[in-house]
Amino acid sequence: MAKKWGIRALLVFGVYALVMYVYIFHSNSGGIPGALKGTVADPSVFMSERELYLSEEYSKIKNFLFFVATPFEWLVYLFILITGLSQAFERWIPLRKKRAFVQNAVYLFLLSLLMFIVLFPLDYYRYSLSKSYGISTQMFNSWMRDNVIDFWVNFGTTVVIVTVLYWLINKSPKKWWLSAWLLMIPFSIFLMFIQPVLIDPLYNDFYPLTNKELETKILTLAEQANIPTEHVYEVNMAEKTNALNAYVTGIGSNSRIVLWDTTLNRLSENEILFIMAHEMGHYVEKHIYFGIAGYIITSFLGLWIISKLMPRIIARFGRGLKIERMNAIHSLPLLLLISSFLLFVSSPLSNYISRYQETRADEYALELVADPEAAVSTFQELTRVGLNEVNPPLLVKWFRYAHPTMLERINNVAK
Repeated sequence: MAKKWGIRALLVFGVYALVMYVYIFHSNSGGIPGALKGTVADPSVFMSERELYLSEEYSKIKNFLFFVATPFEWLVYLFILITGLSQAFERWIPLRKKRAFVQNAVYLFLLSLLMFIVLFPLDYYRYSLSKSYGISTQMFNSWMRDNVIDFWVNFGTTVVIVTVLYWLINKSPKKWWLSAWLLMIPFSIFLMFIQPVLIDPLYNDFYPLTNKELETKILTLAEQANIPTEHVYEVNMAEKTNALNAYVTGIGSNSRIVLWDTTLNRLSENEILFIMAHEMGHYVEKHIYFGIAGYIITSFLGLWIISKLMPRIIARFGRGLKIERMNAIHSLPLLLLISSFLLFVSSPLSNYISRYQETRADEYALELVADPEAAVSTFQELTRVGLNEVNPPLLVKWFRYAHPTMLERINNVAK
């Protein structure tokens, strides 16, 4: 049975990958509407022929990798189950009489290490692709260091989450999901609170903006927007990328406005002020709190769906999946597979909401700085430096774009 399931899964994945390849590389979707050709939103106006060619080529490869990477991860989880590897990991735990936390940690280390090794070639290809197109400037040892940090940060948080989750499943097989949801809310908010001061500095150095004249202007904008902040932070990203970015992170007293040094190096003062006004728009519009509320709602629905699906799948296919019972740690790959699938299929909705919020932040920024020329040139430079696709195919926009397309953003601010 396991062999039959494996062959079928490979065939389905192969057909899916072929369909997505044809859609992304050979469909006529995307392009520039006739009414916008020759305007400031048309990339042929502000990008060279070579930049246009590289942007199209790079975007297609990235889009294809996105659509096959997550289903490939599902395939790996399925093979871990049907080959009995998950059960084997649980049997190999040498600390059977130790506490559940220690046993779970050993199991998760084996599972995480296997996933890291299997997915490493895909991650490395993405890294080398970004370098070959001039986006990434990161040396391999630095990139590898970030991957190792990722591994241990994710491992540490996952051990805590999984230990509590399976304790709840054992204690309350039918209502575990509700208790898990109630505990997940404060835990997630705690992670958001500590991220700027404990997690982010593991990857990069953060420090107050060194250009004090620019900082004064940004803080003046913040004062106009009634945003209580004393510092704007700068992060050294030039050694890793040529891309540009700025963002707001954290909550409460740990909230920060952060500028990449690449943004400071490539954009004019007016363009930087527009970007800062955009980030302030998220604060004024309370998007971070809407995001928390959305996370609370979607996690409630997700955990409820998992609590209904997992027992049914195990009851019907447990023998083939080598899962004896739901409350055993070796059922975790199935839980991760279902969670990943739910996140993937719900991404069009979450991206739609995010695009609306980004549009609102753009509108607020335009009201605050009243400089549409700076707004247009900012988006043009972001497109050029990142080799971004200004008008992607519809499925790509739905599943990948948490921001409006650059075509939409430039056209909106240029009106």
